[in-house]
Amino acid sequence: MMFRKSMNDAETLKKIAGEAACEFVKTGMRVGLGTGSTVKYTVLELGRRIKEEGLDIVGVPTSIATQELATEVGIPLVELGSLDGLDIVIDGTDEFDSHFQLIKGGGAALLREKIVAQQSAAMVVVADDRKQVDCLGAFGVPIEITPFACDVTVSVLSSMLNCEVILRMDGENHVHTDNGNCIADARIGATIRDPVAVEANILNVAGVVQVGLFNNMCDAVVLASGEGVQTLMNPNGRL
Repeated sequence: MMFRKSMNDAETLKKIAGEAACEFVKTGMRVGLGTGSTVKYTVLELGRRIKEEGLDIVGVPTSIATQELATEVGIPLVELGSLDGLDIVIDGTDEFDSHFQLIKGGGAALLREKIVAQQSAAMVVVADDRKQVDCLGAFGVPIEITPFACDVTVSVLSSMLNCEVILRMDGENHVHTDNGNCIADARIGATIRDPVAVEANILNVAGVVQVGLFNNMCDAVVLASGEGVQTLMNPNGRL
């Protein structure tokens, strides 16, 4: 489906896509709430619908930032372990390809995002057209690693992937996730033709907690561009 609007800047595209994804959410659903600059508009819109339209849902946030925003706008939150799965998760992405494979983790929330995604009956991704690529990897691959011997883990990853791998920094300090781990970014370039194999190889390295390749999870992408908002449906998806 296509909605025509005049859109000129990236923030407007994010807002339109984030709000449009809420069409997948119905009363009674258990909803995974993603993290990032696009999905924040999904959270805001769901809060509005709860307040103004009586939407009845519960949410599971994928980060402390999303938890705080969801609480602020009145979305009832529950622990993932208290539910028998989720009906849907709506999240952002840093890249996606024609096979609906994703790179995520630019917001350093990839571990919680993947846990929630794996417990969801469907995954809807919100993105602007800058995130659509022919081949994954130009963004880099975020990898959550343990603080212990993190420099050793980075060295092993760099050798295995044959690319530069750097620890993400915030000024002079390592970026730490909500789980207390570090984030390494593999500057692999647009070379990932087999993301399933790359994910498996990275996860096999001791010290790696999780990797920002989300394979065979995404069922639809709500994609905003200057032409409007288009919902791309995965032909092999669950929706």
